[in-house]
Amino acid sequence: MIALVDLKAEYKVLKDEILQSIEEVLESGQFILGTKGKKLEEDLAKYLDAAYGVGVANGTDALLLSLEALNIGAGDEVITTPFTFFATAEVIARVGATPVFVDIDPLTYNMNTDLIESAITEKTKAIIVVHLFGQPADMDTIMEISRKYNLRVIEDACQSLGATFQEKKVGSIGDLGCFSFFPSKNLGAYGDGGMVVTSDRHLYEKLKSLRNHGSSERYIHTQVGLNSRLDEIQAAILDVKFRRLDEWNSRRREVAEEYSKKLTGIVHVPAVLKDRKHVFHQYCIETTQRDQLAQFLKQKQIESSIYYPIPLHLQQVFDQLGYEEGNFPVSEMVSKRILAIPIHSMITEKQQDQIISSIKEFFSGKT
Repeated sequence: MIALVDLKAEYKVLKDEILQSIEEVLESGQFILGTKGKKLEEDLAKYLDAAYGVGVANGTDALLLSLEALNIGAGDEVITTPFTFFATAEVIARVGATPVFVDIDPLTYNMNTDLIESAITEKTKAIIVVHLFGQPADMDTIMEISRKYNLRVIEDACQSLGATFQEKKVGSIGDLGCFSFFPSKNLGAYGDGGMVVTSDRHLYEKLKSLRNHGSSERYIHTQVGLNSRLDEIQAAILDVKFRRLDEWNSRRREVAEEYSKKLTGIVHVPAVLKDRKHVFHQYCIETTQRDQLAQFLKQKQIESSIYYPIPLHLQQVFDQLGYEEGNFPVSEMVSKRILAIPIHSMITEKQQDQIISSIKEFFSGKT
């Protein structure tokens, strides 16, 4: 089976370095908030051109703690997209605020910035902008709107580490940038992990406290927080992988370019925009024969997946928000047509040729 992501192949390349880095942690006796985590925070912040990094337990907590750092809660509204992973809206509800959805741009799958202002009310406090699948959102327009209405901006860059908008790394443009180190991410741990970056000193200090039970001094608690810390073993693994991030993202772009070259005119392929650098966490095609194609690829021993089959406004848990089918037609259309095919830094030319030829075979009528 050709996998969507091949973590075993990646580990074979890095095995000696990773084991050495883990051994250093084991010998140090520091497992929580130690030197490996601090180094990763500093390295990632520098890479992103942000002042500070705060390692946390996962990408969901990165988003949750960002909302809490901004004092967003009951009675507040936060604008975001209905076409993303559930966590983006989940954290808004978790702090007691209300997610307000805005439909997506069919070209980028990110929020349609032309629709944001009409969703703003006197209760709106922030925008969570998602850079979906590695494609940067239109940050110029979003930041202009945020300044006009005095809104805070959280970047959900969990799928987009290394992507750029007009030469600026995503995650460093808004007030706070959130990242996930889930194993399948472009920079993935061997377990859960996440990080928040910011250039605001006050938010940085607040986040450090919030991730550690609301404590900046041992046994002194000034707010209610979480136990949400990036452990040293995961930081040790990420430190090794981080050195390859740009190389691996470049490889993903090469694979994506080959896909698009060979599949354009057969299926809808992802957009590549001149002012943005995509990092292709996922390579998603669109076709009205999505389910049939997925089944055909499975028979050919090629993995595929649907991101995302049900837009968030149609999830049962958000019934009380009053949204109905038809409210966000682009998100609903894309959810019925989209299919992710294998893309990762370890994919071979032979594997990619097999995937391309199988898709062409399906549409040639030879099935």
